[in-house]
Amino acid sequence: MRLTAFTDYGLRMLMRMAAEPGRAVSTAELAQEFALSRHHLTKIMQRLAQGGVVATRRGAGGGAVLARAPGEIRLDEVVRLLEAGNALVDCFGPGGGDCSIGGCCRLKGRLRAAEVAFLAELDRSTLADVALPRPLAA
Repeated sequence: MRLTAFTDYGLRMLMRMAAEPGRAVSTAELAQEFALSRHHLTKIMQRLAQGGVVATRRGAGGGAVLARAPGEIRLDEVVRLLEAGNALVDCFGPGGGDCSIGGCCRLKGRLRAAEVAFLAELDRSTLADVALPRPLAA
């Protein structure tokens, strides 16, 4: 299974935030640290906020903080949230994709089982388990 860059970047952001869960961080700060587009990270942060993983504040002293303790945020929850709408294969998507062997395919069930196993493995870990080390004071 391959995760989208959207999910990869979202996980990186959360891993950094889990190092200092009470500290608000800005997308500008994260973009600089990871050498990524601030615009792209802003979209990811919005999805995380909509999903209740982070809470955001505007203005001076604003930024994003984890909405719950890192030990309460399961990795499968984050992956499901950020990968929403991205089917593993086309036939898992809405309408079954453009598959001409749907009626006799023996691969679909195995792929579905692999996807379930992948997410079950992620369910065993929390954000606290993968938090990055605290950054050194600047």
